[in-house]
Amino acid sequence: MITRLPSAECGIKIPQSAFRNPQLEGDFMKLDSDLYAYPWKSMQENNCNSYLIGGDMPLLIDPGHQHLVKNLINGMEKDGNRLEDIRLIIATHVHPDHFEAIQTFARAGVLTALHPEEEKFMQETGREFYGAFGMDMPEIKIDFYLQEGELKLGQKTLQIFFTPGHSPGSISLYWPEKKALFTGDVVFAMGVGRTDFPGGDGNLLRDSIERLARLDAEWLLSGHGEIIRGKKNIQRNFSNIGSNFLDY
Repeated sequence: MITRLPSAECGIKIPQSAFRNPQLEGDFMKLDSDLYAYPWKSMQENNCNSYLIGGDMPLLIDPGHQHLVKNLINGMEKDGNRLEDIRLIIATHVHPDHFEAIQTFARAGVLTALHPEEEKFMQETGREFYGAFGMDMPEIKIDFYLQEGELKLGQKTLQIFFTPGHSPGSISLYWPEKKALFTGDVVFAMGVGRTDFPGGDGNLLRDSIERLARLDAEWLLSGHGEIIRGKKNIQRNFSNIGSNFLDY
């Protein structure tokens, strides 16, 4: 069983301080060559962390809320990453705080991708779900679907993992070259995704977390909260999550 939150938060936090890495603080940052993070730090308004993989086919993961997208674009530009350079945008899931701003990039000709189960959720439940937050669901065409397996982007190869639980079609991405794990709202620093939204399932979330915990990751890049760096810190995080959420 996984505890549920009654609030509008996206996940459940263990009542301990998250692992912090001082040199990673800020609104934008270059983590490594071709690896950029745009963490959302405000406590006044909810939004997601966004990530960019550069190179010959730049990829953006989770653009966040539409009314906050200028913050993301400004941060990208400070790193030399222009909106018009982005070739593909991947949504880990279609909740508004991760997906709504995809329309800005789609209008600029950026290709869009997500898991087919998540588009099914969007078509069947999305309008009502967005309406519950006083928002309109983005009217965009998904260019292609992501299935579990390898995704080749120019010279780079990512691994796609189907990780439902927080949302029925949620995915996580793993970049073996950098040992970077992008988890969306499946798992955070000292927390897990909530399961009381439509399509949520605590048992599926447990299975998804246990699969991700087996990966050889040096970066845990989640949809909210702090970035975790270092294999030992990441494994400690998974261990704490297992003890606090998955063992009862």
